[in-house]
Amino acid sequence: MEAKIGRRKFFSTAAVGTAASASVMTARSYARVIGANDRINIGFLGCGARGRGHRNMVEMSSKDKNLGVVAVCDIWTKNREGAAADCKKRFAGDVKAFKYSEEMLKLPELDAVMIATGDHQHGRLLAEVVEAGKDCYVEKPMALDVEEAKFARSAVLKSKQVIQNGVEWLSDPYQMKVREIVRSGKLGHITKIEQVWGDNNHRWHDPNDPDVAAIRQEDTDWERWLLGKSYRAFDPWAYFEFRIFRDFSGGITSQWMSHGIDLVHFYTDTSIPDTMVASGGIFHWHDIRQNPDTVHALATYEDKEFLYSYSSTYANRFDDYSCIRGTDATLYAQGGEGSPRWFLVPEVDNRSIDMFGGFQELVKTGRAKLVTLGDDDKLPPINQSDDSKAHLDNWIDCMRARKPMTNGHIHTGFWHSVGAAMATRAYREGKKLYWDRQREEIVEAPPAHS
Repeated sequence: MEAKIGRRKFFSTAAVGTAASASVMTARSYARVIGANDRINIGFLGCGARGRGHRNMVEMSSKDKNLGVVAVCDIWTKNREGAAADCKKRFAGDVKAFKYSEEMLKLPELDAVMIATGDHQHGRLLAEVVEAGKDCYVEKPMALDVEEAKFARSAVLKSKQVIQNGVEWLSDPYQMKVREIVRSGKLGHITKIEQVWGDNNHRWHDPNDPDVAAIRQEDTDWERWLLGKSYRAFDPWAYFEFRIFRDFSGGITSQWMSHGIDLVHFYTDTSIPDTMVASGGIFHWHDIRQNPDTVHALATYEDKEFLYSYSSTYANRFDDYSCIRGTDATLYAQGGEGSPRWFLVPEVDNRSIDMFGGFQELVKTGRAKLVTLGDDDKLPPINQSDDSKAHLDNWIDCMRARKPMTNGHIHTGFWHSVGAAMATRAYREGKKLYWDRQREEIVEAPPAHS
């Protein structure tokens, strides 16, 4: 069972990078009111691979959304200096570079922060940013466990800040169209949603990782990076490849299933599953990883009466798909995470459908309908970039209007964090777990009041 983390430990000066109370209050006093036409100034917190993706997103929207970049922050010298140089090229101006987030958050001209750090750092850094009076875009998962998710949610709800979780498919027009179809009732009673998303490589581990070779402990702050986790000797593999280590991520559940379960909630207007079981293991990539390379999780949503099946393997990527099964029709997407290629298939004579004949043939014969946007009948691709301009723009628009309900608002972050945490624990503990909605706790037996 996950150890509980108290508020004091969240903010212990020995291991947590959150500013002291006086610094936070000083930073909050700098927060400025953004006018409809004012430039929104952004800072990047975490400047690794996903940080580059954040810079891509801001660059795509910088002109039409009037965005500026004023700061970068990373505790590793190389990342920090590289990001500052990259921003100078992209945005035609110098930016301020900080080792520690509390120093960056004191900038009076800073309006918003995009977080792209380790999974175990997201929730606490989100709390730090909003308490400093800055709006925030935080990568998924928003938190690794329930207590951390509650802590982040509480901080955001006490603030006036606008946050966006990095679950970009919630702003994709094709996924919105799917939700519209589900809400219309065309599928009838939905009893099962399936997501099968795979890969075929040693995901998140590079035996020749250049960053591992380059980093020296004196060029970073290892205790700050641990951010409340129990102290251990400096480990550059955990530092850069945190996704494969148990203490810093659930791996597939934290990274991929957080996207998947967020879409399930989005399509069905639900929140957290009532039950969860999971199984899997390290079946192929016997390297340094501690998290599984293959996982299958099953969850139930009792109010809407449906089963959610999520499966990923990193040793095969044949026939990635998503499928929403209803009594009257099925929605089927070819491709993995975020695929916009959806087909609507009536439940008339599905038993005779030759899946290998291809859905395009089914569309030609009228036995399936391609899900399109308006009059656009072009066949969409089966994958999209994670660097979503639409998702960033939604955040920016909500910031200007001071509307907290972005497409990836604080509650969606809480829901996907709990769902992914349930799957992580169910896999690790080999137990069927339950969500106690009144107490907001993951429990090992059906809640007495359910």
